[in-house]
Amino acid sequence: MSVSWSAMRKKLETENICDSLKGRITYFATRYRKSHDELGRVAIRLDGNEVFKSCYYDYDIKRHESWDEINESKGRRTSYSESGEEMELGALVKGGISQYGFYDAFYIYSNNDINDSLKSSNPVVKLFAVLDRRVGKRTLEKLKSELDSLPEWLRYFYKLRIESEGLK
Repeated sequence: MSVSWSAMRKKLETENICDSLKGRITYFATRYRKSHDELGRVAIRLDGNEVFKSCYYDYDIKRHESWDEINESKGRRTSYSESGEEMELGALVKGGISQYGFYDAFYIYSNNDINDSLKSSNPVVKLFAVLDRRVGKRTLEKLKSELDSLPEWLRYFYKLRIESEGLK
């Protein structure tokens, strides 16, 4: 059963968001129905300023960059189907996501335990989880050691949550 965008947004912005960031974080997703491909974009705003954004074209470029890196590391040309999951993950790490990938990440996040979401290989699932009210200060303290291994765009949200809770 699919969830409407407004229900997803309500869950992310009001029901599951930590108290220290409630009202400061907003999510945006749209599909341009009159464009030739009806694709759209997603964004996360902090105090009205977009701090993370991506559209299908960003995502597609980052997928191709990841594919090139995979081919370089393997020393041969791989097919899209052979390197599909690696390519998708590489694009996410680089900050590229389509609105459908955003919806998929929400589905994974909302149907998993919060600890599983924090350990997910999908950085967007981790983003939703780290901003979740169920993640307490002790867990945040433990997550500090992971900061260096996170993509730069995701590190921003981890630091934001840690600082909003008064942890240094």
